[in-house]
Amino acid sequence: MEEQTRPFKAIFSSDWSECLSPSGPFDFIAFVYPQIEPELKEVFRSYTGNRISLGDACNRIQRTLPGPITPEMMDAYLEREFAVYRGVPELIEWCAGKGILFMLNTTGMIGYFQRVFAKGLLPRVPVLSANPLFRFASDASDPSLILNLHETRDKGRNTAAVVNQMGIPAERVIVMGDSGGDGPHFEWAHQAGAFIIGSMTKQSLATYCDNRGVTISRRFGLVYGPGEMRDVEREMTIDFRELIGTIEEALTR
Repeated sequence: MEEQTRPFKAIFSSDWSECLSPSGPFDFIAFVYPQIEPELKEVFRSYTGNRISLGDACNRIQRTLPGPITPEMMDAYLEREFAVYRGVPELIEWCAGKGILFMLNTTGMIGYFQRVFAKGLLPRVPVLSANPLFRFASDASDPSLILNLHETRDKGRNTAAVVNQMGIPAERVIVMGDSGGDGPHFEWAHQAGAFIIGSMTKQSLATYCDNRGVTISRRFGLVYGPGEMRDVEREMTIDFRELIGTIEEALTR
């Protein structure tokens, strides 16, 4: 519990999929059950484009899933496929050293991150807000605080809960996301007066924000226009340590 109760002067609450990592939240399912990959891709596009809710997406996955996902299956996926953008582990460690609470706030699965931290693939973060559709038995390597995320709007609610618990003022809150699924988080951040970063920003996020008068404070990495396909090769050249200057700037507003 030490991580959770230590004094933090700021919070960085970020999405994971296609934001800090090139991977999608359902990739491990497609790895285990490749026959349902087309359905998984359609579900992902639908909820990140705000055409269906995350809850509806999870219900569709549960109906489609041919069998279980075990820790051993997740480990096999991670050993073959785990990927993260350049500099992300170092960014997490830098935040920890500066008293900035790094919160993963994602529609990805709790069980995925449990195994990521158990295998030492990322520095452990103090707080994880993620989807409980797949969750394994608790382990000493788990984040000190795990919050359930059932709908995309829970991102803002969960960030707000941690901010209130820690007594962190709004001007020392930074949120980051990439797609329309992060729109509600950005909307909350805009209303709260937080600093907002678009990472590998998709048109779905830009449209969501434009329609609601939400200002993205800074765009980082690639910015995708309408109908533009992702360029993962170029994304992997972006060094997230270059965000350090932006974070320092945001916290001196």
